[in-house]
Amino acid sequence: MSADHPASTNPTAANPTAAVLVIGNEILSGRTKDANLPHLGETLAAAGIPVREARVVPDVEAEIIDAVNALRAKHSYVFTTGGIGPTHDDITSECVAKAFGVALELNPDAVARLEAHYAAGQLNEARLRMARIPAGATLVDNPISAAPGYRIGNVFVMAGVPNIMRAMLDGVLPALQGGPPVHARTVSCELAEGTIAAELGALQDRYGDLEIGSYPYFRAGYFGVSLVLRGTDEARLDAATAELADIVRRLGGTPTVTLGAKG
Repeated sequence: MSADHPASTNPTAANPTAAVLVIGNEILSGRTKDANLPHLGETLAAAGIPVREARVVPDVEAEIIDAVNALRAKHSYVFTTGGIGPTHDDITSECVAKAFGVALELNPDAVARLEAHYAAGQLNEARLRMARIPAGATLVDNPISAAPGYRIGNVFVMAGVPNIMRAMLDGVLPALQGGPPVHARTVSCELAEGTIAAELGALQDRYGDLEIGSYPYFRAGYFGVSLVLRGTDEARLDAATAELADIVRRLGGTPTVTLGAKG
Protein backbone atom coordinates (compact mmCIF):
# COMPACT_ATOMS: atom_id res chain seq x y z
CA MET A 1 0.00 0.00 0.00
CA SER A 2 1.52 3.32 -1.04
CA ALA A 3 2.14 6.43 1.03
CA ASP A 4 -0.64 8.30 -0.71
CA HIS A 5 -3.29 5.75 0.25
CA PRO A 6 -6.23 8.04 1.11
CA ALA A 7 -8.27 7.87 4.26
CA SER A 8 -11.92 7.29 3.43
CA THR A 9 -12.81 10.21 5.72
CA ASN A 10 -11.44 13.56 4.53
CA PRO A 11 -9.55 15.29 7.38
CA THR A 12 -11.05 18.59 6.22
CA ALA A 13 -14.62 17.29 6.37
CA ALA A 14 -17.20 18.90 8.63
CA ASN A 15 -17.25 15.95 11.01
CA PRO A 16 -13.74 14.51 11.35
CA THR A 17 -13.09 11.47 13.52
CA ALA A 18 -10.05 9.95 15.19
CA ALA A 19 -8.82 6.51 16.14
CA VAL A 20 -6.24 5.54 18.74
CA LEU A 21 -3.88 2.59 18.31
CA VAL A 22 -2.15 1.59 21.55
CA ILE A 23 0.87 -0.61 20.87
CA GLY A 24 2.66 -2.77 23.41
CA ASN A 25 2.72 -6.14 25.11
CA GLU A 26 2.97 -4.40 28.47
CA ILE A 27 -0.50 -2.89 28.04
CA LEU A 28 -2.12 -6.21 27.18
CA SER A 29 -0.37 -8.01 30.06
CA GLY A 30 -1.63 -5.42 32.54
CA ARG A 31 1.86 -4.46 33.64
CA THR A 32 1.35 -0.93 32.34
CA LYS A 33 -1.96 0.89 32.68
CA ASP A 34 -2.73 2.97 29.62
CA ALA A 35 -3.25 6.65 30.43
CA ASN A 36 -3.08 7.97 26.89
CA LEU A 37 -6.49 7.00 25.54
CA PRO A 38 -8.49 9.01 28.11
CA HIS A 39 -6.36 12.10 27.48
CA LEU A 40 -6.59 11.75 23.72
CA GLY A 41 -10.35 11.21 23.93
CA GLU A 42 -10.96 14.32 26.03
CA THR A 43 -8.52 16.57 24.20
CA LEU A 44 -9.60 15.61 20.71
CA ALA A 45 -13.31 15.86 21.56
CA ALA A 46 -12.73 19.42 22.75
CA ALA A 47 -11.09 20.11 19.38
CA GLY A 48 -14.09 18.72 17.51
CA ILE A 49 -12.42 15.43 16.58
CA PRO A 50 -14.17 12.69 18.55
CA VAL A 51 -12.36 9.39 19.02
CA ARG A 52 -14.59 6.76 17.42
CA GLU A 53 -12.37 3.71 17.69
CA ALA A 54 -9.49 2.43 19.81
CA ARG A 55 -7.43 -0.73 19.49
CA VAL A 56 -4.69 -2.30 21.60
CA VAL A 57 -2.26 -4.56 19.76
CA PRO A 58 0.88 -6.44 20.82
CA ASP A 59 4.40 -5.87 19.52
CA VAL A 60 3.69 -8.07 16.50
CA GLU A 61 4.51 -6.69 13.08
CA ALA A 62 1.59 -8.09 11.11
CA GLU A 63 -0.97 -6.96 13.69
CA ILE A 64 0.41 -3.43 13.87
CA ILE A 65 0.48 -3.08 10.07
CA ASP A 66 -3.06 -4.40 9.71
CA ALA A 67 -4.37 -2.08 12.42
CA VAL A 68 -2.64 1.00 10.99
CA ASN A 69 -4.04 0.38 7.53
CA ALA A 70 -7.55 -0.43 8.76
CA LEU A 71 -7.79 2.63 10.98
CA ARG A 72 -6.29 5.15 8.57
CA ALA A 73 -8.77 4.09 5.91
CA LYS A 74 -11.74 4.69 8.24
CA HIS A 75 -10.85 7.83 10.19
CA SER A 76 -9.64 11.34 9.57
CA TYR A 77 -6.76 10.96 12.01
CA VAL A 78 -5.00 8.04 13.67
CA PHE A 79 -2.82 8.40 16.77
CA THR A 80 -0.48 5.57 17.69
CA THR A 81 1.18 5.42 21.10
CA GLY A 82 4.14 3.30 22.09
CA GLY A 83 6.91 1.36 20.42
CA ILE A 84 9.21 4.16 19.23
CA GLY A 85 11.95 3.79 21.84
CA PRO A 86 15.52 2.41 21.55
CA THR A 87 14.99 -1.29 22.33
CA HIS A 88 14.51 -4.33 20.13
CA ASP A 89 10.77 -4.53 20.80
CA ASP A 90 10.18 -0.95 19.65
CA ILE A 91 8.99 -1.83 16.16
CA THR A 92 6.26 0.72 15.51
CA SER A 93 8.27 2.78 13.01
CA GLU A 94 9.23 -0.29 10.95
CA CYS A 95 5.59 -1.31 10.86
CA VAL A 96 4.28 2.12 9.92
CA ALA A 97 6.81 2.34 7.08
CA LYS A 98 5.63 -1.02 5.77
CA ALA A 99 1.98 0.00 6.13
CA PHE A 100 2.66 3.02 3.90
CA GLY A 101 4.98 1.15 1.55
CA VAL A 102 7.96 3.45 2.12
CA ALA A 103 11.53 3.05 3.34
CA LEU A 104 12.58 3.48 6.96
CA GLU A 105 15.40 6.02 6.97
CA LEU A 106 17.79 7.63 9.41
CA ASN A 107 16.28 11.12 9.44
CA PRO A 108 19.00 13.84 9.55
CA ASP A 109 16.83 16.27 11.49
CA ALA A 110 15.95 13.60 14.05
CA VAL A 111 19.64 12.70 14.38
CA ALA A 112 20.51 16.37 14.95
CA ARG A 113 17.90 16.64 17.70
CA LEU A 114 19.31 13.60 19.47
CA GLU A 115 22.88 14.84 19.09
CA ALA A 116 21.91 18.12 20.71
CA HIS A 117 20.14 16.30 23.54
CA TYR A 118 22.75 13.70 24.51
CA ALA A 119 26.22 14.37 25.85
CA ALA A 120 29.18 13.53 23.64
CA GLY A 121 29.57 9.79 23.24
CA GLN A 122 26.11 8.93 24.60
CA LEU A 123 24.27 8.75 21.27
CA ASN A 124 24.82 5.04 20.71
CA GLU A 125 23.32 2.74 18.07
CA ALA A 126 20.37 1.88 20.26
CA ARG A 127 19.42 5.52 20.71
CA LEU A 128 19.88 6.16 16.99
CA ARG A 129 16.99 3.75 16.44
CA MET A 130 14.76 6.60 17.60
CA ALA A 131 15.89 8.65 14.57
CA ARG A 132 14.71 6.04 12.07
CA ILE A 133 11.65 7.60 10.46
CA PRO A 134 9.51 6.51 7.47
CA ALA A 135 10.45 8.37 4.30
CA GLY A 136 8.23 11.38 3.69
CA ALA A 137 7.14 11.77 7.31
CA THR A 138 7.11 15.11 9.11
CA LEU A 139 8.63 15.18 12.59
CA VAL A 140 6.58 15.89 15.70
CA ASP A 141 8.46 17.81 18.37
CA ASN A 142 9.32 16.17 21.68
CA PRO A 143 10.17 18.99 24.11
CA ILE A 144 10.83 16.59 26.97
CA SER A 145 13.31 13.96 25.77
CA ALA A 146 14.08 15.13 22.19
CA ALA A 147 13.34 11.84 20.37
CA PRO A 148 10.63 12.94 17.94
CA GLY A 149 7.36 11.46 16.91
CA TYR A 150 6.14 12.02 13.36
CA ARG A 151 3.22 12.36 11.02
CA ILE A 152 2.82 10.40 7.81
CA GLY A 153 -0.42 10.77 5.88
CA ASN A 154 -3.19 10.99 8.47
CA VAL A 155 -1.24 8.94 11.04
CA PHE A 156 0.51 10.53 14.02
CA VAL A 157 3.09 8.30 15.69
CA MET A 158 3.53 9.30 19.32
CA ALA A 159 5.45 8.21 22.38
CA GLY A 160 3.89 5.83 24.89
CA VAL A 161 5.15 7.69 27.98
CA PRO A 162 2.12 9.80 28.98
CA ASN A 163 3.81 13.13 29.70
CA ILE A 164 5.78 12.94 26.44
CA MET A 165 2.69 11.94 24.46
CA ARG A 166 0.78 14.89 25.91
CA ALA A 167 3.55 17.31 25.01
CA MET A 168 3.61 15.94 21.47
CA LEU A 169 -0.17 16.24 21.20
CA ASP A 170 -0.07 19.86 22.34
CA GLY A 171 2.32 20.54 19.50
CA VAL A 172 0.20 18.97 16.76
CA LEU A 173 -3.25 20.16 17.85
CA PRO A 174 -3.02 23.51 16.01
CA ALA A 175 -2.46 21.67 12.72
CA LEU A 176 -5.58 19.51 13.05
CA GLN A 177 -8.82 20.49 11.36
CA GLY A 178 -11.65 19.82 13.75
CA GLY A 179 -15.39 20.09 13.61
CA PRO A 180 -17.66 21.57 16.29
CA PRO A 181 -16.41 20.77 19.81
CA VAL A 182 -18.22 18.02 21.68
CA HIS A 183 -19.79 19.17 24.97
CA ALA A 184 -20.99 17.01 27.83
CA ARG A 185 -23.42 17.18 30.74
CA THR A 186 -23.83 14.62 33.53
CA VAL A 187 -26.91 13.92 35.60
CA SER A 188 -26.06 11.75 38.62
CA CYS A 189 -28.61 10.20 40.96
CA GLU A 190 -29.10 7.31 43.37
CA LEU A 191 -31.54 5.41 41.20
CA ALA A 192 -31.05 1.95 39.75
CA GLU A 193 -30.50 1.71 36.01
CA GLY A 194 -33.55 -0.50 35.69
CA THR A 195 -35.73 2.20 37.22
CA ILE A 196 -34.76 4.80 34.67
CA ALA A 197 -34.04 2.67 31.62
CA ALA A 198 -37.39 3.04 29.82
CA GLU A 199 -37.55 6.82 30.27
CA LEU A 200 -33.90 7.14 29.26
CA GLY A 201 -34.52 5.21 26.05
CA ALA A 202 -37.46 7.46 25.21
CA LEU A 203 -35.31 10.53 25.84
CA GLN A 204 -32.66 9.18 23.47
CA ASP A 205 -35.36 8.70 20.82
CA ARG A 206 -36.37 12.34 21.19
CA TYR A 207 -32.78 13.53 20.99
CA GLY A 208 -31.27 11.36 18.31
CA ASP A 209 -28.59 13.97 17.61
CA LEU A 210 -27.13 13.47 21.10
CA GLU A 211 -25.24 10.57 22.63
CA ILE A 212 -26.72 9.50 25.97
CA GLY A 213 -24.96 6.91 28.11
CA SER A 214 -25.71 5.27 31.46
CA TYR A 215 -22.86 4.42 33.87
CA PRO A 216 -23.74 2.79 37.20
CA TYR A 217 -21.59 3.25 40.30
CA PHE A 218 -21.34 2.20 43.95
CA ARG A 219 -20.13 4.86 46.38
CA ALA A 220 -20.24 5.24 50.15
CA GLY A 221 -22.56 2.27 50.42
CA TYR A 222 -25.05 3.47 47.81
CA PHE A 223 -25.77 2.45 44.26
CA GLY A 224 -26.36 5.15 41.70
CA VAL A 225 -25.96 6.03 38.07
CA SER A 226 -24.25 8.78 36.08
CA LEU A 227 -26.19 9.67 32.95
CA VAL A 228 -23.88 11.38 30.47
CA LEU A 229 -25.15 13.42 27.53
CA ARG A 230 -22.80 14.49 24.73
CA GLY A 231 -23.33 16.62 21.67
CA THR A 232 -22.17 19.60 19.66
CA ASP A 233 -25.33 21.72 20.05
CA GLU A 234 -25.29 23.15 23.57
CA ALA A 235 -28.89 24.38 23.39
CA ARG A 236 -30.12 20.87 22.58
CA LEU A 237 -27.80 19.46 25.22
CA ASP A 238 -29.17 21.78 27.89
CA ALA A 239 -32.76 21.02 26.91
CA ALA A 240 -32.21 17.26 27.12
CA THR A 241 -30.37 17.64 30.43
CA ALA A 242 -33.28 19.59 31.90
CA GLU A 243 -35.73 16.92 30.74
CA LEU A 244 -33.56 14.20 32.22
CA ALA A 245 -33.34 15.97 35.57
CA ASP A 246 -37.15 16.21 35.61
CA ILE A 247 -37.41 12.49 34.84
CA VAL A 248 -35.11 11.67 37.76
CA ARG A 249 -37.22 13.79 40.12
CA ARG A 250 -40.45 12.19 38.90
CA LEU A 251 -38.99 8.75 39.59
CA GLY A 252 -38.07 9.70 43.14
CA GLY A 253 -34.40 10.62 42.69
CA THR A 254 -32.42 13.76 43.38
CA PRO A 255 -30.46 14.81 40.29
CA THR A 256 -27.01 16.39 40.48
CA VAL A 257 -26.13 18.13 37.22
CA THR A 258 -22.52 18.86 36.29
CA LEU A 259 -20.73 20.11 33.20
CA GLY A 260 -18.50 17.56 31.53
CA ALA A 261 -18.58 13.77 31.56
CA LYS A 262 -18.16 13.27 35.31
CA GLY A 263 -19.06 10.07 37.10
